[in-house]
Amino acid sequence: MKIKVINPNTTLEMTESIKHAAEHMARKDTEIIAVSPKMGPISIESYYDEYLSIPGVLEEIKAGEEEGVDAFVIACWGDPGLHAARELTDKPVVGIAEASLYLASMLGARFSVVTVLPRIKTMLEELVDSYGMSKKVVNIRTTPLCVIDFENDPVRGMEMLRAETKRAIEEDDAEAILLGCAGMAEFADSLEEEFGVPVIDGVVAAVKFAESIVDLGKKTSKLKTYKYPERKEYTGLLTEFAHK
Repeated sequence: MKIKVINPNTTLEMTESIKHAAEHMARKDTEIIAVSPKMGPISIESYYDEYLSIPGVLEEIKAGEEEGVDAFVIACWGDPGLHAARELTDKPVVGIAEASLYLASMLGARFSVVTVLPRIKTMLEELVDSYGMSKKVVNIRTTPLCVIDFENDPVRGMEMLRAETKRAIEEDDAEAILLGCAGMAEFADSLEEEFGVPVIDGVVAAVKFAESIVDLGKKTSKLKTYKYPERKEYTGLLTEFAHK
């Protein structure tokens, strides 16, 4: 089985960390291809970043169709471009936020998300609501760190996550913790061991869901919503994005 894990930002060091987390938990017969797009922001921390990351994600989905990929994972906790990606392929496409939310709902009745900068809280609240999880997610806790800070200073990153995880359990009555950034994958096991509650890294969750969907022989429905895009002309910078 071949799973392509797309880090929607262009920070290659983070892509390598994501690949390590995915390979660590994937089956031995699963090949992980971890990539960053050729274009896009170095990190995603706003609506602007998220929307401009999507063309690069879609390019990697198209390339994956030619690479013989069996499933795709979009490794950003905003799940940028997830629905558009599903229109480009009949292979399973799994977002890490989607996967971690669904997994957490099977492990705890209430859970909190711990993530990066405060400015993305509203973005994630809207995302959680779109998945019908607003009643289960009791809080979205932010830290003063940006995405790249967790890569560059993992010791401080762990301190921030530990503090917010403790508050989530004591103040939110959270029964599980979701790490709201693909760059936090390396911290999940240590936090779970320390606090004794499920701590879910979305990259690992998404890879395991992708493996299961492929094993079940299921593909993305092309009946209506996720059918292939209509053929039409695109102009300017988007010329190459016209569906052929």
